[in-house]
Amino acid sequence: MDRAVAFEHVRPVRLYERIVEQVEDAIVRGELRPGERLPSERELVSQFGTSRSTVREALRVLESNGLVRSRPGDPNGPEVLPFTSRGLTKQLRRLAQADGLGLAELIASRMILDSSANRLAARLRTEEELGTMEAAIDAMRAAVDDGYAAFGEADLAFHDAVAQASRNTLIQVCNLVVRDTVLSLISDRIAHARNARALMRTSLRHHEGVLTAIRARDGRAAAEASRRSLYDYYAGYVPATDRAALKALLED
Repeated sequence: MDRAVAFEHVRPVRLYERIVEQVEDAIVRGELRPGERLPSERELVSQFGTSRSTVREALRVLESNGLVRSRPGDPNGPEVLPFTSRGLTKQLRRLAQADGLGLAELIASRMILDSSANRLAARLRTEEELGTMEAAIDAMRAAVDDGYAAFGEADLAFHDAVAQASRNTLIQVCNLVVRDTVLSLISDRIAHARNARALMRTSLRHHEGVLTAIRARDGRAAAEASRRSLYDYYAGYVPATDRAALKALLED
């Protein structure tokens, strides 16, 4: 007897999604550039061979995604907008959440991104940026006894300062999205852990090690400290069978 194959239900694709895909593809290929205009709504209805309501829904989605802008009463078609990190952040956050990425995969991604940001920041940071990182560490130290919320806020400020010093927009955006997605999955468990204060103290020591390496402009040490910090802080929330990729990232 042949082995049974399990198929999944197919998802119906709405017409407006096809329009969105075509416009997005044209922007990616450079056929539509920032500042240029899409055809008028009437012309789009004719070109796509669909209804006005379908075209309007597609334009609404494109505008919501930060790709085009329509002005009320403007006789011209919607304007193609330039790339912004805000638009990219929104798209990546939607992708990370919609695709249901596993916690181990997300943490591994964060270990890669965060360590890269630290390596770059160690080489490129200014004294002012270093001061911002030091202030964030001071705030983390003061917040250990105040609870996870205050500590987490100071922790985020530190990572934001490091990402800013990396001078790499994609690292900043991707790290932000991955970090927020990870925290959305386990922040409740961290906040209510019996050893929450001990976890915060351990995390603080790791962050102090990262700061020391960045201050010394030792990119390799900063990257290694970052990976170790994230592993020690998050690996316990990942099933032992899924930790192989995380452990592999500790090897250099």
